Amino acid sequence: MELMGIGDEAGGKLETQIRATKELGWKSIEMRGVEVEGFAKANLHEIPDAAFDIVEAKLKENGVGVYAFGSTIMNWQKTVETPFDVTLGEVKRAIPRMKRLGTQFVRVMSFKPGEDEDSIPALVFERVKEVTDLFLAEGLQPVHENCMNYGGMSWRHAEELLEKVPGLKWVFDTANPIFNADRSGAKPWGRQDPWEFWQHMKPHTAHIHIKDCTWNDSKNDADYNFPGEGQGRVEDILKDAFASGYDAGISIEPHMVVVFHDTGSAASEEDTYQNYVEYGRRLESLVRSAKA
Repeated sequence: MELMGIGDEAGGKLETQIRATKELGWKSIEMRGVEVEGFAKANLHEIPDAAFDIVEAKLKENGVGVYAFGSTIMNWQKTVETPFDVTLGEVKRAIPRMKRLGTQFVRVMSFKPGEDEDSIPALVFERVKEVTDLFLAEGLQPVHENCMNYGGMSWRHAEELLEKVPGLKWVFDTANPIFNADRSGAKPWGRQDPWEFWQHMKPHTAHIHIKDCTWNDSKNDADYNFPGEGQGRVEDILKDAFASGYDAGISIEPHMVVVFHDTGSAASEEDTYQNYVEYGRRLESLVRSAKA
């Protein structure tokens, strides 16, 4: 088992991400967005070649690996109507960079569904399968996150996606079910149950993503919490995972200071750093408890 975090939750700058990883005594990062001097922050597969060269050199110099790419491939910023060349370009750029860093896993999604959609269009299956096949052909493993995407509309949609896309595996996010609608039934849709979703995804899970939150009716959104303090069933899921023999990666995404997909969310680099380190330490305590 290996602990890590989505690096830009500690801070946008590469130096901050490395510093937080080393302070926690961890060996790896799940790399998503990154900023190096002289270049704007962008996803690891989107930064210019010269910026990537700096990232690669700095990581190796500090003995920090990249366990997984938190890519933007088919994510909630895109719909199935987005030109597929955009997605294929991201895949084409990600593959050689993963190989250079010795990264095995790449996090992908399955496009943002329409507000009223409750089924997965056939084109989504085709495109997710094509992307999956491209990575598998290179010996790399794509993992799909239950998020604001077709595969995340319910555990039933997730199972359907996995059935239609052989070789695809899952990264399970403990908090996302709390604020995502369960679109498997009739309207009005309720929200998903993290434990129920986990039970169905457990056999397919190659990576676990720790976030926690509590639904806030007054603002019709979630408030983010330290792990184990929200409604994400984090401790129960960890106990169940370890009891079932899980020994792969566990990655944190605090979301408590800055929410990645909220453009109005902002904080200082030091604030995000301190929150990330505290979150990591609390996860370590939960892991020890769950294993005991």
